[in-house]
Amino acid sequence: MTNVPVQREYFLDSIRAWLMLLGIPFHISLIYSSHTWHVNSIEPSWWLTLFNDFIHSFRMQVFFVISGYFSYMLFLRYPIKRWWKVRVERVGIPMLTAIPLLTLPQFIMLQYVKGKADNWQNLTFYEKYNTLVWELVSHLWFLLVLVVMTTVSLWIFSKLRRKLSRHHESHFPNITWAKLSLLFLALGITYGAIRRILFLVYPPVLSDGLFNFVVMQTLFYIPFFMLGALAFIAPKLKEMFTTPSPWCAVGSALAFAAYLLNQRYGSGDAWMYETESVITMLLGLWMVNVVFALGHRLLNFKSTRVTYFVNASLFIYLVHHPLTLFFGAYITPHISSNALGFFTGLVFVVGIAILLYEVHLRIPLLRFLFSGKPQNKTA
Repeated sequence: MTNVPVQREYFLDSIRAWLMLLGIPFHISLIYSSHTWHVNSIEPSWWLTLFNDFIHSFRMQVFFVISGYFSYMLFLRYPIKRWWKVRVERVGIPMLTAIPLLTLPQFIMLQYVKGKADNWQNLTFYEKYNTLVWELVSHLWFLLVLVVMTTVSLWIFSKLRRKLSRHHESHFPNITWAKLSLLFLALGITYGAIRRILFLVYPPVLSDGLFNFVVMQTLFYIPFFMLGALAFIAPKLKEMFTTPSPWCAVGSALAFAAYLLNQRYGSGDAWMYETESVITMLLGLWMVNVVFALGHRLLNFKSTRVTYFVNASLFIYLVHHPLTLFFGAYITPHISSNALGFFTGLVFVVGIAILLYEVHLRIPLLRFLFSGKPQNKTA
C-alpha cells in the first residue's frame, strides 16, 4: 500500500453527489418532455424538454471524470488486487442488490402500466433476454460500466504508474485547452466511425443491451475516466479544470446549441448518433471546466448537510427511478399542469427517497447491500 497524503477534495465530493442527484429532475422532466419514455404526460413542455436535454448533454461525462480521479487516487493507496476488490464491491454490490429489489419490480409494474404483459409470451428467447437486460440494468448502467472500467484499469493504471514514475519531474507541461479539444474531437470522430461501421456491418448489435452497456458506453466514457485519473497525476491539468475559462464557457454554449439542433433536425437513420457523439465528447470536456470551476469556488468547504447528501446520493439515485415511474404512471395523469406536476414529482420522489434512506441506515444488511462497504459496529 502506498500512503499518499491528499487534501480532502470537498468540491469534487459535492459535484459527484449533485451530478448523481440531478438524475432525479432529469427523469421527472423526461415525463414532461417531448422525448418518448416509459411514461409521458399528455402534452409535452418545451422548457422541461430543454431542461432535460441540458442535463443529459454533459452530466455523465463530468461524472466519469470525477470517478477516474478518485479511482486513481485509491489505486495509489491499495495493493492492486485489493484496489480492484474494493472498487468492484463498492459499485457491483449495490448494482446487484438493486436489480431484484428495484428494477425487477419496476419492470413488472411497467408491463401492466403499458399493457404489454400479455405479449410477453409471444417474444422469442433472445427478445426476452434482451428486454430483461435493458429493463433490469436500466438506470444502473453506469455502475456496470464502472465495473468494466475498473477491470480494464488494472492494466492501464499499472502501465501509467510505471511510466510516470520514470518521468516524475513534470507531467504534461505543454497541455492546453486547444490540444485537449483536438484530442477529444478526434475521439468523438473515432467513436462515431466505430458506431457507423457496426451499423453497416451488423445493425442488430447496436440494439443489444449488454453490448451497448459493456462495449459502447464504456468506449464513449473511458476517455473521461482516464482524463480524471490524469488530473489527479498532473497538478497543471487539475488547475486548468478549476480555473474558469471563458473559451470553455462559450464553447459549451455553442456545443449545446449544436446538440439541440441535432436533436431537432437529425435523423436516426442518417448520421444523428455519430454527430451527437462528436458534439457531446467536446461538450463534456468543456463542461468539466465550467462545473469544476464553479464547484471549486462555491462548494469547496466542509458541511454536515453536504456530507449527508454526499453519503446519501447513491442510495437516493438507486431508488428514485422506480419512484419516478410510479409517479408518472399513477399521479401525473391527475395533474393538468406540467410545471406543477414536475415540482410535485420532485417533492414526492425526493421525500420518499430520503425517508427510505433513513430506514435503510437502521438496517445493517441493507446498509451493506446498498453501499458495498463492510459495516462497522457502532457504540
